[in-house]
Amino acid sequence: MKKLYNALQLKRLMHLQALGVEYVEPIKEFNEEDITLPNSLNELRAICQDCHLCELSKTRQNVVFGEGNQNAKLMFVGEGPGATEDNTGRPFVGRAGELLTKMIQNVLLIPRSEVYIANIVKCRPPQNRVPTSKEALTCKPYLQKQIEIIQPKLIVTLGATAYSYLSNDNTPISKVRGHLLDMQQYKILPTFHPSYLLRNPSAKKDAFADMLKIKEFLSL
Repeated sequence: MKKLYNALQLKRLMHLQALGVEYVEPIKEFNEEDITLPNSLNELRAICQDCHLCELSKTRQNVVFGEGNQNAKLMFVGEGPGATEDNTGRPFVGRAGELLTKMIQNVLLIPRSEVYIANIVKCRPPQNRVPTSKEALTCKPYLQKQIEIIQPKLIVTLGATAYSYLSNDNTPISKVRGHLLDMQQYKILPTFHPSYLLRNPSAKKDAFADMLKIKEFLSL
């Protein structure tokens, strides 16, 4: 949160400099209460659309905010947008997204529109590389606010990056997938990212087992 505050203050100073201002009052020490993100997904989306706090904003075509049921009990969180998502501004609409949609609809037996889908970072990393720690931590307050607004019962993290940044745990995904982690306000269930399943079809049986656990949990 402090990084977000500092970046916003730097943006303010640069704006004042562009206006010809040569002196401003000293910026007070950081206090988390000074940063308040809106309690509305639409207002939060507008802030994200205008975000330039990390290097990813320089190469993106579209901010991929997230989509789905704002009152969803189930939320999916991936790593970051790919090329198709960057082009459309929608999460998980490429080949990996098609597989995720099939898993939701064919195993969980619910429409994709009934869940909420987002990512750790909202702009595509070049060449689909893993987001840097700076990029992920800069964007994380936006995701945390989405979670606070939606209040899901369960968050399914797709892949190691999403799991690591939401749980603060670096245990390999192969060892934690399918296990429920209690985060007090919600639970996390990590599983493989759909793009990994496309590259490693033999892992689909494990992902299928994870989806059955999700289905059972939601029925409780």
